[in-house]
Amino acid sequence: MSKEIYESPFCTRYASKEMQAIFSPDTKFRTWRKLWVALARAEHKLGLPVSEEQVRELEAHVDDINYDVAEEREKLVRHDVMAHVYAYGQQCPHAKGIIHLGATSCYVGDNTDVIIMRDALQVVKRKLVNVIALLSDFAEKNKSIPCLAYTHLQPAQLTTVGKRATLWINELLMDLEELEFRIANLKLLGQKGTTGTQASFVELFEGDTAKIKELESMIAREMGFDAVVPVSGQTYSRKVDYAVVSTLSAIAQSAMKFANDLRILQNFKEMEEPFEKNQIGSSAMPYKRNPMRSERITALARYVMIDVLNPAFTAGTQWFERTLDDSANKRIAVAEAFLGIDAILNILINVTDGLVVYPKVVEQRVMKELPFMATENIMMEAVKKGGDRQELHEKLRQHSIAAAKVVKEEGGENDLIERVCADPSFNLSYDEIHAIMKPINFVGRSVEQVGEFLAECVRPVLERNKDLLGENVELTV
Repeated sequence: MSKEIYESPFCTRYASKEMQAIFSPDTKFRTWRKLWVALARAEHKLGLPVSEEQVRELEAHVDDINYDVAEEREKLVRHDVMAHVYAYGQQCPHAKGIIHLGATSCYVGDNTDVIIMRDALQVVKRKLVNVIALLSDFAEKNKSIPCLAYTHLQPAQLTTVGKRATLWINELLMDLEELEFRIANLKLLGQKGTTGTQASFVELFEGDTAKIKELESMIAREMGFDAVVPVSGQTYSRKVDYAVVSTLSAIAQSAMKFANDLRILQNFKEMEEPFEKNQIGSSAMPYKRNPMRSERITALARYVMIDVLNPAFTAGTQWFERTLDDSANKRIAVAEAFLGIDAILNILINVTDGLVVYPKVVEQRVMKELPFMATENIMMEAVKKGGDRQELHEKLRQHSIAAAKVVKEEGGENDLIERVCADPSFNLSYDEIHAIMKPINFVGRSVEQVGEFLAECVRPVLERNKDLLGENVELTV
């Protein structure tokens, strides 16, 4: 590729070749031809003057597109669909006169867009399922490691490393449910004509409504759909694009949440994204291990989340049966939303396949905060030995303030336990207090919740999609 012209980073750095191929011009124009074949075949079977030989001639040239002819013709007529009708006709002289019979440009344009979105959503689904599977393995492996939980980014109670992972998984499951809904409910535009009234087909079939409806059903079945939209103007509702890109935006939101959590945990040195043997973290600071992949997820997620505004405005500004201010926008916005989410999922697979946990650091950070969290348990144990609950509560408050001052103002270690041991009001030994302060005793039902969630919510999904598992990703940069 020339270094003197702009090249999209989606194509050179981020999105997979598979996703790029789905949105390639070749896929689009081959699909146009498949739709013209489907139209001709249905018209032949329903009695219009289209012969079986003409259909076979069209079938023979679906894949060998004469792009040079189409490009030269488009320069002359300034219409991409009619340029390709002309080029197809040059290769199919016997079928030339029946190509695109009764159709308008949106027959190939809009139906192709829906087909491409369906195929792209299937790729997104496959990769999303693999991320869920990898995080599920991580959750199971780390379900019993106590760690600090945070509210307001301040230490709250304890959870476990695996339980936190279930929060990430749960949001991805929500995204998968939405994704599957979108795939199941996508419908072709069908063949609705210039303003959606099917007037040209009323003419062709001499008013035979049953044949007009069967024509659409036959085309839909051939292209792998159960149904066409019930009513439309010239185009399918642009709210379809909005709904699809919104689904992609939701995945981006979940990915950003995960990536931001991991970036913070890497700062805490509790967890890390994978780090390659020869990877350079910083050009100036050789010791650094920056969370570069998680940062890239966040950056791309921001792009996809903002991109959803494009189809929203496009849907809202369609006048009556159609305007053409959708075309230039949607061919960029929809494609790039898919390329962006594909890139995000590629990185997610790479990161979740090699997440690193440092249990000793996790434990160290827990133990610095646990004395504060254990105060109620300590108080209850002291009450059992005859202490006054109200008096002990006040003493713990005072000791906690003093210990916090040592930590925050003097940079010292949390000495709350030593203060309690030295206070005869509690009548507790060092060993007795440390027996109370086992981190696993403070995680509530975290371990059980992980097991229940994986068994009841995750594994049935993975079993249902087991044919999609085993995705491997090699990042370009």
